[in-house]
Amino acid sequence: MIDTRLTGKVALITGANHGIGAATATALAAEGAAVFLTYKRLAPLNEPAYPDTYDRVRAGTADDVVQRIREAGGTAQAAEADLSDPETPERLFDLAEKAFGPVEILVNNASGWLSDTFTPTERDAFGRPLRIVDVQTHDRQFAVDARAPALLISEFARRHVARGATWGRIIGLTSGGPDGFPTEVSYGAAKAAQENYTMSAAHELGRYGITANMVYPPVTDTGWINDEVARAVAGSAVLKEIAQPEDVAEVITFLASHQGRRVTGQTLRMY
Repeated sequence: MIDTRLTGKVALITGANHGIGAATATALAAEGAAVFLTYKRLAPLNEPAYPDTYDRVRAGTADDVVQRIREAGGTAQAAEADLSDPETPERLFDLAEKAFGPVEILVNNASGWLSDTFTPTERDAFGRPLRIVDVQTHDRQFAVDARAPALLISEFARRHVARGATWGRIIGLTSGGPDGFPTEVSYGAAKAAQENYTMSAAHELGRYGITANMVYPPVTDTGWINDEVARAVAGSAVLKEIAQPEDVAEVITFLASHQGRRVTGQTLRMY
């Protein structure tokens, strides 16, 4: 009988101290995977347009997530890491391998998100502050949302091929897409780049038993939802309700599972 769980597999999940990353680590651990969580504590925004809890969860470690996973009988470890440093991907794989063995599931969840625009508008439709697109907004987004995933995929593939492995999963998170993302211009552009890297990985690495896919979550409550966003979702003809991180983690877990073995080179858009 085929073992459809992930027992014995090792997963590396970035941005896993809260939100979708934390929910994904918890879900994969519940399926038997040993999970290595990475995170970066962020300075508070101190912005009334965001709930107070958003600053708290962004500034926290992944210790609570690791503890909950272990208390539920799972296997987890975490490390803080700056994904804007190009040397970080190799270090993370070294740490994960030392803890649990070779990484077989890579989840590129972390983001350097910020809102920027080409217009002189100071706030978006939800009251959140905007910045003009400049070197800083571009470089922050592309370093974390495009270059880091590319380097993580490259390191994942290099080690996978070197050890003669035949099973692997690469899963990324996206938003916006190639048609543009007004008021989140650099975020959307960096995510489009990550999508392209991941689709290339699907084409190139399939021969080595690796699937590569992207998940496009709906509006998801990772702590940033304010009243204006909630009203917009409630009035939408498509979204209907705000998703929870666990909803997205279910789709990621499917792609990592035996059931998702025939799915590759896809962007799964959730509603």
